[in-house]
Amino acid sequence: MNTIRKFFKFTIPSIVSMWIFSLYSMVDGMFVSWGVGDHALAAVNLSLPFVSLIFTLGILLATGTSTVLSIALGQQDVKRARNYFNQNLAVVTVVTLLLTAVVLLNLERVALFLGATATTLPLVKEYVAIIACFSVFFTISYNLEVQVKADGAPHVSTIGVLSCAIMNIVLDYVFVMHFHWGVWGAALATGLAQVTSTVVFVLYFLTHREPLRFGRFKPDFGVYRRILPLGLSDGLSELSNGVVIFLFNHIILRVIGEDAIVSYTIISYVNTLVLMTMIGIAHGIQPLSSYHLGAGERHMCHRFLSYALRFTAFFAISFFVLCQLFAGPIVGLFLAQDNPLYLDSIAALRMYSTSFLLLGFNVVVSGFFTAMEHPVPALTISFGRGLVLIAGCLILLSSLFGEWGIWFSPLLSEGICLGFTLCFLWYYFRKLRLNPEIQTEY
Repeated sequence: MNTIRKFFKFTIPSIVSMWIFSLYSMVDGMFVSWGVGDHALAAVNLSLPFVSLIFTLGILLATGTSTVLSIALGQQDVKRARNYFNQNLAVVTVVTLLLTAVVLLNLERVALFLGATATTLPLVKEYVAIIACFSVFFTISYNLEVQVKADGAPHVSTIGVLSCAIMNIVLDYVFVMHFHWGVWGAALATGLAQVTSTVVFVLYFLTHREPLRFGRFKPDFGVYRRILPLGLSDGLSELSNGVVIFLFNHIILRVIGEDAIVSYTIISYVNTLVLMTMIGIAHGIQPLSSYHLGAGERHMCHRFLSYALRFTAFFAISFFVLCQLFAGPIVGLFLAQDNPLYLDSIAALRMYSTSFLLLGFNVVVSGFFTAMEHPVPALTISFGRGLVLIAGCLILLSSLFGEWGIWFSPLLSEGICLGFTLCFLWYYFRKLRLNPEIQTEY
């Protein structure tokens, strides 16, 4: 199989999986908005940082494990790969159950910390409580989805995520629009959808036993000295999404007011779609790059990076143009045209979408460094774009320019981060030019 076909074989299913996740999240918000009301949509947005925390936990362990798995498979060490696979599932389960217990025992404190007001507090508590009860399915499903790709079956990840999306949309309609269970029903639909995808992936590993399969494992917790630094990059990308939503919510409440949370909720759904597309590209090339790194074929890794960056440029321009030309119809999916927030939301989306031109390059290069077992640049890029830079730019620009500063702060932070990203790439390739023997080493 030639390299471009291999690239698309792994990248397209990964992107589609991310799209399905993003789109069913948007549909979830649409049902809540039309079936319950604006305050319920705001409550779901206030709860999203907690959902991001759950996915962060899953990504933290899944990405690093996938990298060491793929390298082991590239070295033809199937036994070691299976051991990592099964140990990771056990660790993910235990850690997630501990998180669930902590949240349920401190539910009101968690809701208030997330920014719930007197109006939204009961709704946020409902949503967070149900999601917490299903959190183990979120993390297990994500880990199995990533390991399916490492197992050489990326199409199965698409099937699993698609089943999750369909189940979520159907249950959203039944629970929210038919039974009128409100925010509680929307959260229940999301949780049961994750159970569905988990079952799909479990059935795959039960029926396809090569090279990865369920079984006993010999504890090797020392490997987490490799797994955790590698997973931190992608984990921080997801956590940063939640932290950024958290920061935006609090600053919007202070600078603009509670009603603007609804506008930001719509923007965050669109931003998640863009971010997940770029993460999908990064995840598509990670197992490929790690495999060829393990096989001593570094030049193949660079070829996949080249394809990924071109693909990223295409999507970056496409998303920006769509948001500029069709901001009205996008906002109209959530708000009626006579809603006082309709025009303000359109203007905010157009300003915010300028950051889509730069976002993907930072995410994809960070993912490439993860696959090549260079956690420091990967972590620096993710931590920079996802938390430090956006937090600083948001606080600074909102203080200087108010509402406009809030919506343009992502553009500035991504631009600064891109400068660091290009420096890391220059240093990496310069080192290879000065040491050509590294090309065939792991």
